[in-house]
Amino acid sequence: MRLWHKDLIPVLPRQQLLGQWRECCCIARNIAVNGTPNHLLVNKILDYPLGMFTTYTRLVRDEIERRGYKISKQALDNYRYNINRCSERLDNYNIIETGPVNTLYKDWHNDRYMHQCLLNLQEKYDCGGISEEEYRILVDNTVIEDL
Repeated sequence: MRLWHKDLIPVLPRQQLLGQWRECCCIARNIAVNGTPNHLLVNKILDYPLGMFTTYTRLVRDEIERRGYKISKQALDNYRYNINRCSERLDNYNIIETGPVNTLYKDWHNDRYMHQCLLNLQEKYDCGGISEEEYRILVDNTVIEDL
């Protein structure tokens, strides 16, 4: 599991973007059922208001829709159901979307985390999991010129 850096969402390759939606749904379900995502790379979301996670998920959902991909009604309903259960499980932890996107996961989605995510994506490119075109979009639209 991984939440890609928030600034990468608009340039994530198709597979990673659609996978991110599945990750968000899985995280919501795990919190609803277990009270935690129970995964080393995403447990940090519990250090922030749940509203940040719902804001992050909205960014992913909006980008999916912007690109013309579809999310089924059932998938949206399941996500909403689990988010509401998260709120109950976490003692009515605030699920309202929070603040400007640039403050989202401020201490986590920093330059260091961006670099880690880009290295992960570079490895996917090097192994043939991301096309040359998708990789160029990443490189051309991120802070780091080339890795």
